Amino acid sequence: MSAGDPASLIAAWQALAGRHDLPWQDTRDAYRIWLSEIMLQQTQANTVIPYFHRFLSRFPDVCSLADAPLDAVLQAWAGLGYYARARNLHRCAQRIRDEHSGQFPAQPETLAQLPGIGRSTAAAIAAFAHGVRVPILDGNVRRVLIRYLALAGDPQSTAMNRRLWAQAQAWLDQAPANLDMQAYTQGQMDLGAMVCTRSRPDCSRCPLLESCAAHRLGQQDSLPSPRPRKAQPQHQVWLLIMEYQQQLWLQRRPDTGVWGGLWTPPLLGSPAALQTVLQGLGQPDTVALAGFEHVFTHFRLAMQPVWLRLPKAAPAIQPSWQQLPAGKGATARNPVLIDLDAGQSSWTPLTALNGLGMPAPVATLLDGLYPAAAAL
Repeated sequence: MSAGDPASLIAAWQALAGRHDLPWQDTRDAYRIWLSEIMLQQTQANTVIPYFHRFLSRFPDVCSLADAPLDAVLQAWAGLGYYARARNLHRCAQRIRDEHSGQFPAQPETLAQLPGIGRSTAAAIAAFAHGVRVPILDGNVRRVLIRYLALAGDPQSTAMNRRLWAQAQAWLDQAPANLDMQAYTQGQMDLGAMVCTRSRPDCSRCPLLESCAAHRLGQQDSLPSPRPRKAQPQHQVWLLIMEYQQQLWLQRRPDTGVWGGLWTPPLLGSPAALQTVLQGLGQPDTVALAGFEHVFTHFRLAMQPVWLRLPKAAPAIQPSWQQLPAGKGATARNPVLIDLDAGQSSWTPLTALNGLGMPAPVATLLDGLYPAAAAL
């Protein structure tokens, strides 16, 4: 087809006006490409860049990542959120080390079978690292295609997903055999991030302006159709910071759910649960610290830290605490509200806190608390 096909137009536009200074560009290193693609899921590039540099300095290749303990990986990831990505990153690195001799497969179908790598991410890795001619469909590309075709309806529905994948493949089918897959793949991402943005798209800069149905119909600001918004619930938890002889009692969160696999002080789901624990400890003196709120994608978590310093006698941490009633709204899908899990808990020296993977708000709280506590 002529140079006016959408894929060729996007590749040419990327060469002239796209992003060229991202730290994971201009490389065929599948490890760096994979790492950036996983970090960029649900996270904007400007946020990812410093994490990407720090992560690479700590884990310069896939085998160093595979050999590292999970806690070290979670600690390096802390602050990026969606911690299942970090756990899958570690599992994927181990699979590549053990099953692929430390080399990323070139075939997108094989890549998609690895932990944390879906169809679009596999395609992006294959295109960037090996020039494989395969379509992608990340959030930016999805938005571009919906506007290009002026498709109304739930942008995440199964029917919409099938239609968009078909169109993404059609663009490749129409493109010439010598299409630059790196420029085209990056160009689709850049177009959605820089021009065809969620709000106030800059249509005058778009290489697809003449053939975009949404622009022709004046619908570029109303598409994609908004998904029905649900009220964001708030949950209350009590964060029990127990100190004993320069140690903290910490628990590893369940692998599934909020802060999965990270270490936190016990999270108690109700005042009654807190009182039960305090009674079991002989009603020690407590200090209620300033509460704070942490916002997740689907709910807000109001956290009330309670700090207590235990006496010299080592306390008996009771397994029965894990049977305490959770707070209102606790379900199997909200394990953040499940009370103390004594089976995954231990006394941890304050000097070892920096070596643990912790949620960013909890790490910030403890960093601020213990310089002050040392002076008491």
